Amino acid sequence: MTIDISTATADDAVALAACAAVTFPLACPAGSRPEDIRRHIETHLSAERFAALADLPGHTILCLREQGGIVGWSMIVLDQPTDADVLSALSISPVVELSKFYVHPGHHGRGSAAALMTATLDLAAASGLPGVWLGVNQENARAIRFYGKHGFQRVGTKRFRLGDRFEDDFILQQALPAGVGSAA
Repeated sequence: MTIDISTATADDAVALAACAAVTFPLACPAGSRPEDIRRHIETHLSAERFAALADLPGHTILCLREQGGIVGWSMIVLDQPTDADVLSALSISPVVELSKFYVHPGHHGRGSAAALMTATLDLAAASGLPGVWLGVNQENARAIRFYGKHGFQRVGTKRFRLGDRFEDDFILQQALPAGVGSAA
């Protein structure tokens, strides 16, 4: 299997939305209501939203591609956090946010996610900022283990709204190598 990772364009929006519709529900806690998951996908992970994000300054989406299709994706954001819980937990500033990281379940355990994470962290380091952070649901043990293997450490907690409920997320961070590149 050849792993191809490249930056998304607006032309990838439909394929990204299709991948997100499969992968986002897997990251949700078992008690999440299907209608809340569906609404979140329609609102935040639609083809229209991906087309807009692909052109939004400070946002970069990487696509994990296989045989012309998108089987995973990540998104980094250069805007600094405004959430009080995130700000109080982070010991590194300024930071890149690893806002999204999803791989199709058919590609778990095959090295695809590790390759996407390496490319994502390389892109984050190229920003020249000293650290990267992410939020992950506290019940997503598989993702927490994966992030730990890639150098992230838990530094706090925050809340994530899904429908009319709040979910509890861990805040993870890691330092990025100094002087690796210029702003993305």
